[in-house]
Amino acid sequence: MFLTNDINPQKVKVLSLTEKAALCEEIRSLLINVVSKNGGHLASNLGTVELIVAMHSVFSTPADSFVFDVGHQAYTHKILTGRLAAFERLRQEGGISGFPKPSESKHDAFIGGHSSISVSAGLGIAAAKAINREDGSVVVVAGDGSFTGGGIYEGLNNAGRTGFSGRSGKNLIVVLNDNGMCISKSSGALAAYLSQIRTKGYYEAKNRVKKVLGRTTLGKGVSGVVGETKRFVKGALIPENLFENLGFKYFGPVDGHNLEELIFILEHVKAINRPCLIHVKTKKGKGYVPAEENAGHYHGLGANRAPATETLSNDAYSDVFGKEITRLGSEDKRICLISAAMKYATGCNYFAKEFPERFFDVGIAEAHAVTFAAGLASTGKVLPVFAVYSTFMQRCFDQLLHDTAIEKLRLVLAVDRAGLSGEDGATHQGTFDVGLLSLIPGTTIYAPLTAEELRLCLKKALYEDTGIAAVRYPRGIAYNPVGEEPDADYVLYRSEAETYETLIITYGRPVKPARKLLKHGADLLRLVRLHPLPDKVFEIANRYKNVVFFEEGSLHGGVAERLSMRVPGMTARAVEGFVPIADLERQMKLCGFDAESMKEFAGL
Repeated sequence: MFLTNDINPQKVKVLSLTEKAALCEEIRSLLINVVSKNGGHLASNLGTVELIVAMHSVFSTPADSFVFDVGHQAYTHKILTGRLAAFERLRQEGGISGFPKPSESKHDAFIGGHSSISVSAGLGIAAAKAINREDGSVVVVAGDGSFTGGGIYEGLNNAGRTGFSGRSGKNLIVVLNDNGMCISKSSGALAAYLSQIRTKGYYEAKNRVKKVLGRTTLGKGVSGVVGETKRFVKGALIPENLFENLGFKYFGPVDGHNLEELIFILEHVKAINRPCLIHVKTKKGKGYVPAEENAGHYHGLGANRAPATETLSNDAYSDVFGKEITRLGSEDKRICLISAAMKYATGCNYFAKEFPERFFDVGIAEAHAVTFAAGLASTGKVLPVFAVYSTFMQRCFDQLLHDTAIEKLRLVLAVDRAGLSGEDGATHQGTFDVGLLSLIPGTTIYAPLTAEELRLCLKKALYEDTGIAAVRYPRGIAYNPVGEEPDADYVLYRSEAETYETLIITYGRPVKPARKLLKHGADLLRLVRLHPLPDKVFEIANRYKNVVFFEEGSLHGGVAERLSMRVPGMTARAVEGFVPIADLERQMKLCGFDAESMKEFAGL
């Protein structure tokens, strides 16, 4: 057994090739066991085991810096850098993050929760090394899904083609981990381009010729001639290579599960004094048949917990949205649905199956998705809907503001994973969307709580509102209370108290614990339309002596801040900063959104 608690990069280096192969299998078993229990990203990590073992065989962190994009493929790196004992508490409160986290380990060079940032970050680290005259390489590992995002090309352009690269990019190595997947199958021209690159034969042929010629006296002379003509030969085999044209020396495709080949190519590239890109072909879910056969399903797993029992439906909010937009799409041929490489995760798969000609997966390119949607809307003949996680919607604020809102173009945002998001940690909390969206003129924001309310708000967003309309909902099973009529503005619950003493105002998940305060004499106002707030909300709030707001989002720019301007004396509790890793129930308590904490804060 090679995977022991004292495993570290130096011990990996001295293992034989056979021993390293055995280590890889032990790591795979650990990944399957822990992720199946704790949740997390399984398929992507199973696919990068040999690659990361090879990287630690050749390079030495933290002197050499590893930057992962997206960071959810870094589990093997964590295991090999002193965190094996803590790995059982992956994505658990007090445990280790599911993403690289510099505050967690000196071996994590850069945080990596969002996509397509790695080359820019890696080049920055390389520049810092150059400024400080430090040795060491910077190795960027980016999935082919990350290469569908525009940010990565800005980094490649800066690193490979400008004078800047001569000073700072010479020790930059980009590893393109090509498994043909984002979360679902990669789409677009880049995916097709990568599938067509076949230069491995050129490099193998070149090495074989050099070895043969090097064995003879005549051959040594001829070898120099071959070296002079390699550009001609390579040009014949590879007429155009995007990465070479951007200034990178390209190697690949390389078998991402062949340790010997990976180590050989990494050692070779380490000695080259210019930006290099290694194209590595891997299989997402490698070594675990269910994940190999359905990598999309095994991309991200939830923790192994019992399902919720307080609802009447087994559909998640994402499924409720997906089925409803499909139903509406069957009635209205103007509706088009857009996903940024999240077809299954956001429930878009139902619509994509029924109306493939009106479904667009743009890859991990949220900014492009919004401007593309604005282009659709500008014709006046299409109703675009963009389904996106709250945390990823942050990446397209400029496009929402300048490309969409200025011209009052119609765009519906289905904002998934709104609010606290649990074990994915700080990079994935959906607590900033309300504040950001409410800054954009002409925007309407809904926060439906029930499945039927989601359907109602979606219809209003499509057919009654103008400009941008966002329907935001949390992760998890849709709430379906018995006997509660849906509303698109607000719902007022009265306690048995006859006086207007205390009013609790909230929306989203805090509604459930807040309802327990009805028995303590507080009335409850549940908001559905968050922006613009209905005039009736101010009228109701100003009847009460004591008004308390609980907001599962940022206070600054949030609903509570706006409401307090017209409700004197109102107090509020909101999410402060970045919420640490914990399960949802624990995060709610940490933020003071459990019934007991809310009761105490409200003075009941």
